[in-house]
Amino acid sequence: MQIRVIRGADIGPYVADLARLRISVFRAFPYLYDGDLAYERDYISRYSDSPRSLFVLALDGDQVVGVATGVPLADEAEAFKGPFVEAGHNIDEIFYFGESVLLPEYRGRGLGVRFFAERERHAASLGLRVCAFCAVERSADHPQRPADYVPLNDFWHKRGYRHVPQLRTQLSWKDIGDEAESLKPLSFWLRELS
Repeated sequence: MQIRVIRGADIGPYVADLARLRISVFRAFPYLYDGDLAYERDYISRYSDSPRSLFVLALDGDQVVGVATGVPLADEAEAFKGPFVEAGHNIDEIFYFGESVLLPEYRGRGLGVRFFAERERHAASLGLRVCAFCAVERSADHPQRPADYVPLNDFWHKRGYRHVPQLRTQLSWKDIGDEAESLKPLSFWLRELS
């Protein structure tokens, strides 16, 4: 296994890998995402538009098996920075974690911890003082919730993140089995860097 850190426009060759992994990993609960490769490539292109963006790649030989992303919140879409602006936060001090996607067979090896550490290191190198990300909220009795599902809240708490449920946004995507997109609620997690 190898970890590789890519910044800014250099992420271009890995956009297709991230698109593939997002479609695969986010099919599972709680996202239930019925993804589309063309949409994914367009959505992900915002990272290569920011010279301060970051991809952390997990490779098994030459195969990309995981990617974690990040970008200064000021360079993100309105859906992500808007809640912070409305709550009076200085978005020029915040680094936003996009996704962490890792194939299931590679989990439990410390790669998720490394994804967080590399993005935090990059945020600090940019002089940013807060890291943030959001997660979808699904009801405890959701009909597609697996019996053995364990949310990542404890993992995030161990990394020093706190849930700030009043910071909320909504994103629209099509769930597996649905005919159309629908809005999903997401709330944010934050950590101040020391």
